[in-house]
Amino acid sequence: MEMLCILVYLLLFLSCILSYLFRKHKRSPQQRAKLPPGSMGWPYIGETLQLYSQDPNVFFSTKQQRYGEIFKTHILGCPCVMLASPEAARFVLVTRAHLFKPTYPKSKEHMIGQSALFFHQGDYHTRLRKLVQGSMSPDAIRKLVPDIEAIAISALQSWAGGHVLNTFNEMKKLSFDVGILSIFGRLDSYYREELKKNYCIVDKGYNSFTTKIPGTPYSNALSARKRLNVIVSELISERKEKRLVEKDLLGSLLNSKDKKVQILTNDQIADNIIGVLFAAQDTTASVLTWILKYLHDDPKLLEAVQAEQKAIYESNDGGIRPLTWSQTRNMPLTYRV
Repeated sequence: MEMLCILVYLLLFLSCILSYLFRKHKRSPQQRAKLPPGSMGWPYIGETLQLYSQDPNVFFSTKQQRYGEIFKTHILGCPCVMLASPEAARFVLVTRAHLFKPTYPKSKEHMIGQSALFFHQGDYHTRLRKLVQGSMSPDAIRKLVPDIEAIAISALQSWAGGHVLNTFNEMKKLSFDVGILSIFGRLDSYYREELKKNYCIVDKGYNSFTTKIPGTPYSNALSARKRLNVIVSELISERKEKRLVEKDLLGSLLNSKDKKVQILTNDQIADNIIGVLFAAQDTTASVLTWILKYLHDDPKLLEAVQAEQKAIYESNDGGIRPLTWSQTRNMPLTYRV
């Protein structure tokens, strides 16, 4: 059995090399674009193994030191040009943004879902973006303030006990719970835990080496992504059966119709829900982590923020009454942080 596995891997390796040489020979020198310095690594796998065998920051800083601020590489199945300078980033994102089209590796599209809005442009993208923005508007969030406060209190209580915590990971858990609330509203605990369990598996395999060999993080993530589709489909069916009209993201996606009066399919809804979770979780968690870091580094500011929050807490009879929307709009110092 072991010899058979070795033979299979050798055949795959040889086929990759032969295919690469054929494509390389087929392309004439005139057709080859002038690229920045760098290495493309092995055929197909590129430098992905190097990326995963060390800290990604070390991988990119080493490349930067060797090749400069702009260099080429091949990772996650895609040839890439990496930009490490603010000027180059500004050129792509601001001054010449119209020359570039945002794309993602196919492995990412399969993981999140090909109907997610950030894989598209044009009318479909505009339509979905408006729906997402509408579900996150002040009117939609206003009624969720007590629930968000309850999530925050639960998180604070779980941190008690004097044990060491990874701040970023805890902020990811917090932002995920708030994201589930804004997407589905008040969700049954069974569905909430199933969503969290499978999403964590997908998150763990999202940046892993793209192989479908059973048991690998990427393969496990694909299986968990399929289970997420099933869970979301069940929630959609339940919402339709009860004929509930909610202002959360799921409700907005269910009730949306385009110019041709066509509704979104269950798969399109699931892809965009997972996409929103992915887009919002890490960025929100990063911001919250930096806020905590800077508050910790400035004791006077931390004390002032605590005093402001304590005054609101006491005005609610020591937390007996929940936080209100108007109170969240009356936190001048906290907002400035």
